[in-house]
Amino acid sequence: MNKSELVDAIAGSAKITKADAQRALEGFIEATSKALKKGDRVALVGFGSFSVAKRNARTGRNPQTGKTIQIKAKKVAKFKAGTELAKTVNK
Repeated sequence: MNKSELVDAIAGSAKITKADAQRALEGFIEATSKALKKGDRVALVGFGSFSVAKRNARTGRNPQTGKTIQIKAKKVAKFKAGTELAKTVNK
């Protein structure tokens, strides 16, 4: 499912216009992005939670040359599915 299909699904499910669904989805994405940038956790009970994790620097290997390279430390966004979502997926 891509973004436009998700907007269509939200509009149909919530019985709102596609424009309103688009604004709601963009608002959710913006608010979640800002919270994660600050290092906060976004938890949606039953659905899951978004958080930021630190990935340490490590040694890797260039697959083309086989040469060892150093990979820098960075922050990564993580999502952990909630209990209800996990149950729904496994039905």
